[in-house]
Amino acid sequence: MLPKEYYDAIQLTPEGQLKHFLTIEGLSPLLLTEILDTADSFVDMNAQQVKKVPLLRGKTVANLFFEASTRTLSTFELAAKRLSADVLNLNISTSSTSKGETLKDTLMTLQAMHCDMFVVRHSASGAAHFIAQHVTPDVAVINAGDGRHAHPTQAMLDMLTIRQHKGDFKNLKVAIVGDILHSRVARSEIHALRILGANEIRVIAPATLLPKHIESLGVKVFTEMSRGLRDVDVVIMLRLQRERMQTALLPSESEFYSLYGLTENKLAYAKPDAIVMHPGPINRGVEIESRVADGPRSVILNQVTNGIAVRMAVMSMAMSGQQLNTQSSSFTESSARTESL
Repeated sequence: MLPKEYYDAIQLTPEGQLKHFLTIEGLSPLLLTEILDTADSFVDMNAQQVKKVPLLRGKTVANLFFEASTRTLSTFELAAKRLSADVLNLNISTSSTSKGETLKDTLMTLQAMHCDMFVVRHSASGAAHFIAQHVTPDVAVINAGDGRHAHPTQAMLDMLTIRQHKGDFKNLKVAIVGDILHSRVARSEIHALRILGANEIRVIAPATLLPKHIESLGVKVFTEMSRGLRDVDVVIMLRLQRERMQTALLPSESEFYSLYGLTENKLAYAKPDAIVMHPGPINRGVEIESRVADGPRSVILNQVTNGIAVRMAVMSMAMSGQQLNTQSSSFTESSARTESL
């Protein structure tokens, strides 16, 4: 784990405002709460007949998705448009990167087009950090998922969903179930829950799908659903990420479902009012039963709705932070020139 100062230097302005959103790690409870409160103000707006606000009018948002996505890309695009931004979706499969152009060259080309924000999804951990370190000071970078490292907006939309249904975090027991080893969502969820003060965070998975030293993140580890789900308030299911598995870590999907798939019988171990979540895409009959995914305790569709609001919040806050940072830098440079005279 890198020190908090490392993330602060990249993500925050000198005044502590968001200028990039790359990871949950290192952020303060106050800032996470501000993101949630700002997102809450957008939730109702998204249900109105006119769904646009002018907060990013005149700005250009470039979605750089080097990995396939449907839900994340579409919600970022809707979020940007509802903030009145112009949106550029870069088709990576037909872009110059497929012809050998480096990530930095692609970045420089897009900057020459005067884009104001990059939303980045990449298979390499740290790609969003790399871009944030190489953009001009007036460009904001949002991490839409990088390798196994982080998926901060997914974590925050899940925190918003939990807060809407459960209120305060301090008494909550939350279980994250499934492919913890390959999940950037799980890591971001754990950091967010810890920062917001969740009472207990559990991870439930077969030993082959648990990262080494996962306990160091402040979680309790379980390899049995009956013990891990007992008396929890929130159940977050994760999909098996076959595309990231280098070796056979499971005998079969059917055996995984038998032991770790969330069925109505297994959900009975949790509290009667426990909610069920899933970041998607859902693999029915692999990690979750359809009756649970579509049941009364499922808030999966609420997560999708909240995804737009949270991404609107993060984008508007980061753009505002960038503008203040640029104004502060310009003032400092002007003062320095005045003093030199």
